Amino acid sequence: MPKIKTHKATAKRFKITATGKLMHTRVGKSHLRRRKAKRNKRAFDRRVETVGFARTKKIKQLAPTLD
Repeated sequence: MPKIKTHKATAKRFKITATGKLMHTRVGKSHLRRRKAKRNKRAFDRRVETVGFARTKKIKQLAPTLD
């Protein structure tokens, strides 16, 4: 039986909360921020969003050892 390997890009992008929800960072947080309004940049400080149920199943397949 081969080892189960984690998809590293997936492991870097997603985290599991203590309650078991899957969270990810919003897009647009780091690149080309000079031209964005201050109000929009503050919205990025609320860092994470939850992932829907359909995507959660696929992410858990890609990264079964996600912590």
